[in-house]
Amino acid sequence: MTSIKYFLVALAFVAVPALAQDATSYPNKPIRIIVPFTPGSATDIVARLVGERLNAAWGQPVIVENRPGAGGTIGIAQTAKADPDGYTLAVVSTGHVVNYVLYKDLPYDTLKDLAGVAPLASLPSVLVVSPGLGVKSVKELVAAAKAKPGELNYATAGVGSAAHINSEKFNVAAGIQAVHVPLKGTPPILTETMGGRVHFAWVPSVSSMGLLKDGKLVALAVSTPARIAALPEVPTIAEAGFPGGEFNFWVGLLAPARTPRDIVARPAPMVTVAKPTQTQMAARMIAGVTRLEPSH
Repeated sequence: MTSIKYFLVALAFVAVPALAQDATSYPNKPIRIIVPFTPGSATDIVARLVGERLNAAWGQPVIVENRPGAGGTIGIAQTAKADPDGYTLAVVSTGHVVNYVLYKDLPYDTLKDLAGVAPLASLPSVLVVSPGLGVKSVKELVAAAKAKPGELNYATAGVGSAAHINSEKFNVAAGIQAVHVPLKGTPPILTETMGGRVHFAWVPSVSSMGLLKDGKLVALAVSTPARIAALPEVPTIAEAGFPGGEFNFWVGLLAPARTPRDIVARPAPMVTVAKPTQTQMAARMIAGVTRLEPSH
């Protein structure tokens, strides 16, 4: 997770001792974690698993609030404007670092208004299609897209989301044109792809595992440099012929800028202990997504 570590180190220097507050008594009331995506998304699951561990360690309620929309910028803006006292945090993903380029009127400054707390996870993504699309490999998908330029579509969690960046990297590497369908998170992406209204999508592997095993989706490639243990038969995007499509989906914890350094430092060691494993995330996400069915 080198890239996320460098980013969070840069953000950490934004946190300054602006408020007179006793870190030894922190936390002494409920903590709010804002997730800028829908319930059931990978970012949401990471936040909830970490929140459960922090609650157990600190004895204070950790409340996860979903504030989806606009590629995650709505929830991040709420975090940036919150009191810098350590009681409002946010769990964000890769798209956070490019939103300032994509959104002209972003209501916060990515570097000046937020402070890094800790990296949480690095998640493999998988390229999925509906069985009804009739493609069995990445090259077949690319051939279908090139045969009908601009007719195939792909879904993401919004402009600037991690899935959007992942998808655009793949599109450029493959030399294809496809229509972007922005949705609010992973669950609707999976539902629309299963239903055939979305032709392809990059989603966190843990969110699609149950649907892949049930044959409701087909996995064509993973975004990582090496194959993943959960899908050993699925090639990497480089093995599939498009090395430029590799992508690192990371998740990190942020706080409002000017949160005192000693307060920011308090969650970090606890979060390191509380980092969710792939098994934990898969179990939680499979429980949520296996109930999804294609809508008609």
